Amino acid sequence: MTTLSAPTTNWRSLLLPFIGLLFVFGLFTALIAIFKPENLDAFLSSKNAKTIITQTVIVGVGALGMTMVITSGGIDLSAGSQIALTSVACAMTLNGFADGDPASIGALGMTVAVFAAMAAGAATGAFNGSVSCFLKIPPFIVTLGTMMIARGVAEGIAKQSQVRTPDNTLQTFMLRNPEPEWLFFAPGVWIMIALLVVVGVTMRYTILGRYIYALGSSESTARLCGIPVTKCRILIYTLCGILMGISGVMSYAFLGSGDPTTAVAKELDIIAAVVIGGGSLSGGQGSPIGSIAGALIMTLLVSGCSMLNVEDYNQKIIIGLIIIGAVAVDMWKTRRQAAA
Repeated sequence: MTTLSAPTTNWRSLLLPFIGLLFVFGLFTALIAIFKPENLDAFLSSKNAKTIITQTVIVGVGALGMTMVITSGGIDLSAGSQIALTSVACAMTLNGFADGDPASIGALGMTVAVFAAMAAGAATGAFNGSVSCFLKIPPFIVTLGTMMIARGVAEGIAKQSQVRTPDNTLQTFMLRNPEPEWLFFAPGVWIMIALLVVVGVTMRYTILGRYIYALGSSESTARLCGIPVTKCRILIYTLCGILMGISGVMSYAFLGSGDPTTAVAKELDIIAAVVIGGGSLSGGQGSPIGSIAGALIMTLLVSGCSMLNVEDYNQKIIIGLIIIGAVAVDMWKTRRQAAA
């Protein structure tokens, strides 16, 4: 009987995203020192470091879910729309508990709001997985459709406007300078780190993690090994949706409201973070910690370009070229491995 072994750890592949992060940091440090020396102290300050790490949370949490999907050989183009939908779900649930009295939003209301966002994400993820598996439609097509559906639902239930809520503790989860000060980083950062540990342990040490790598390496072989492919894929997409729901809560915290128009094209940043972090669009390869490093690189690029006063449209061009480059490197590695 064929058995599955735990995925082997390639320390070189784990280190590469962090080497890339150091390279990008060094590159922008040099460029700013040459062209905008007056901004160098601000770029190297702890204040900017905390800002970069805090702004990484939304993409970082989403990238953790996307890591599982991509490693299993799938893709989810609805990530940005899920973030928008779940942020609206969170805000509307909070308003339901407020009932005209802002002071009535207590711990219970905030907890229910978080779970409502996670449930909305889970439902969307389960829909993606189920439709793709049962109707035999490629996940690229299914999630492309869901991208429009989720965005439309978000705009519909929010009546095409931001869902504003009374002040509450959830809105402090993305503050650069948190209260109490001993937290040092925003609560959202600590939540991202905790989720990194959970996803990392899941993918490295559990049966589900072995199934994820097996599905991405060869679905036909996984079937021969007795893996319940359909159930696993639905579960993977559902877990990804839950993490998108948490990312939606962080988006609500960052904006202070539920916005159905937020996170447009955010799925590209999330996918790019996974690929830059060592994940393969062909499946079978992926690292949660590498994806977080990839998300940090994406945020650092934006920060560095801002310090250099690079126009927004040029930033989009640069990030687009980086995405193409990351995918090109991924395809080159895949062909090289196939030829070996």
